[in-house]
Amino acid sequence: MKYLFLTILIISAKSIFAQNISGKVERSFSANQESTIRLLNTDFKTQTDSLGFYQLQNIPKGTYKIQVTSTGFKPQTQKISIGDEQDLILNFELHEDKNELNEVVVSGTLKPVKRLESAVPVEVYSPVFFKKNPTPSIYDALQNINGVRPQLNCGVCNTGDIHINGLEGPYTLVLIDGMPIVSSLSTVYGLSGIPNSLVERIEIVKGPASSLYGSEAVGGLINIITKNALNAPVFSADYFTTTYFESNLDLGMKLNAGEKAISILGVNYFNYDQVIDKDHDNFTDVTLSERISVFNKWSFQRNKNRLFTIAVRGMYEDRWGGDVRWEKQYRGGDEIYGESIYTKRGELIASYQLPFEEKLMLSFSGNVHYQDSRYGTTSYIANQKIGFLQLTWDKKLGRNDLLAGIAGRYTYYNDNTPATREAENTWLPGVFVQDEITFSPKSQVLLGARYDYNSIHGSIFTPRLAYRFKANENTIFRLNAGTGFRVVNLFTEDHAALTGSRDVVIENDLKPERSVNVNLNYIQKINFGNGTFMGIETTAFYTRFSNKIVSDYESDPNKIIYDNINGYAVSQGISTNVDVNFTNGLKFILGATVLDNKNVENGISERPFLTENFTGTWSVSYKIQPWNLLLDYTGNVYSPMKLPLLSEYDPRNPESPWYSIQNIQFTYSGWKDFEIYAGIKNLLNFTPKQNNPFLIARTNDPFDKNVQYNSAGKVMVTPDNPYGLTFDTTYVYGQNQTIRGFFGLRYNFR
Repeated sequence: MKYLFLTILIISAKSIFAQNISGKVERSFSANQESTIRLLNTDFKTQTDSLGFYQLQNIPKGTYKIQVTSTGFKPQTQKISIGDEQDLILNFELHEDKNELNEVVVSGTLKPVKRLESAVPVEVYSPVFFKKNPTPSIYDALQNINGVRPQLNCGVCNTGDIHINGLEGPYTLVLIDGMPIVSSLSTVYGLSGIPNSLVERIEIVKGPASSLYGSEAVGGLINIITKNALNAPVFSADYFTTTYFESNLDLGMKLNAGEKAISILGVNYFNYDQVIDKDHDNFTDVTLSERISVFNKWSFQRNKNRLFTIAVRGMYEDRWGGDVRWEKQYRGGDEIYGESIYTKRGELIASYQLPFEEKLMLSFSGNVHYQDSRYGTTSYIANQKIGFLQLTWDKKLGRNDLLAGIAGRYTYYNDNTPATREAENTWLPGVFVQDEITFSPKSQVLLGARYDYNSIHGSIFTPRLAYRFKANENTIFRLNAGTGFRVVNLFTEDHAALTGSRDVVIENDLKPERSVNVNLNYIQKINFGNGTFMGIETTAFYTRFSNKIVSDYESDPNKIIYDNINGYAVSQGISTNVDVNFTNGLKFILGATVLDNKNVENGISERPFLTENFTGTWSVSYKIQPWNLLLDYTGNVYSPMKLPLLSEYDPRNPESPWYSIQNIQFTYSGWKDFEIYAGIKNLLNFTPKQNNPFLIARTNDPFDKNVQYNSAGKVMVTPDNPYGLTFDTTYVYGQNQTIRGFFGLRYNFR
């Protein structure tokens, strides 16, 4: 009985003299990893749940130091006293570690890790970077990233794709929150419909990523990571317009649905309805478009901090370009030429951590994409549905950090082109495994392999190897190697196959492309005595393709001939990024990439069309503190690219010139919660029309009604057609907007 009495006494005393500490940890930007809360020099420790809440229970009376840490954020330490009063409530706000090399990334290994600790090089770009040159879409926002180039593929409807290290857009896998949302049909148009307001950061992997993400990640991947509802502002608005009368509006709102759910709602609206023809060819210089995109994401609090998020997005876009007299009544007819595209798109993304002791994550994504388009009299109506399901198991065993998973993708695709006789239903189940082995604090190896089975093309095996050597705290080397496999859907990936008057010829059954990729990465941090920081990152890369599908514009100017290369193709080069932060607020971000891309066929080496040998990018920022004024000067420069001509008499230049797009912006932040920004885009007033008599061939006869052919089918030179041309829109390499001003207003309420 006395032992029972003693036990009751101890419990009673503990309840009297022990208290609880609880609260919420917020971050200056969203990250999915947990925060750790501990009382220093004690065993009391806990972690935040998926919404940022924490609780420490039964803390004895006394004085402590409580510390909050989270990878990629500055730690916070606070002295506290626990007395006999009520429970203590402590909230924390963690701020980002401004050293970009300390940022947290997930794209390289599917796990949150500091950039410097990742065996796979990952570049990270936050909204602060993109605000230096505000744009209405993700597609446009990527123009100031070294080695990444938005490439226009049509001089009329201005659709495009994203090149990484000179590789065409289809070699780049675009993800949203790690899910393969933007691919195939939607790559051409989907990138223009992702609202900037929902973007937390963008991670870019240049090089092999197929062992984790499947066969499409041949040249690299772009992972668009959306905001976590926990750290989103209560309300945000961002509106800007230009002297071209483009209007872009981003709205964001955070909603609390009870104690265990938070939601964010984002809306983007873009409108441009001005018919402008400054190059006087009677065709629109810039595509007219109206687009609306709605995004909604939910985060739920669960037991043991398990993750559960779900998001949906819907997008509608109506765009057209062509003859300045075009109206919708001419859609699909041969009276007045126009290219009109209606796009409808819906997406669903979800991640759910299963309720087991082992860390099992179930992820799902699905999308439907419908396109109704007319390219003159050519009709292209396509429908695509993609479902993706993935289960991953994450486990640490000693020095081994294991990740294994099973995945399955279903793709439905149908269009009205002769190449698609019936709807395609493709299944792609797969399994993958990855092991990060830490031999020492300086040495780490990543081994990975993936096996997929394509229901049409059979087995696909993609291994991966990565090695990281940390010479010291400031010097790191990484070696990455892997293989890739890509199945081509021609009409969804090459817009040139649909527009203009060239006939499309497919010589043989197109075989899947295969590649081998190797890159060597070097990082050097330099901390100067006066507080200045410099980060240097250099990567040498090499990719060799077999069965690469090439487009032949030269054998017959009236045709585009597609076939697998009879040989091989190589993309190689070196890329360098330099970040410099001065103590006076001046910051430089400089980048340069030297490329050597070539197709080697029958022993003859040739540079592909629309591939530059050199690109450079820069961003210079300076904060004038007394005036609350931020100055941003951004730009890029490109070396000449080979361009497709139509005949030996074609007067247009066979190569683009050296050209540069430069921008300047001033941002005033002296008012609480408000920012006003204004500036000038394309300071040098460059357009591709310079030094060319025209860009689009034969805009006066877009249906080729007056083109004459000889008995061999070759276009004849006539008084009405002195250069022997047909209507063609493939001669395009850069944006066609002249110098213009812009003005905008931002509001954030937290």
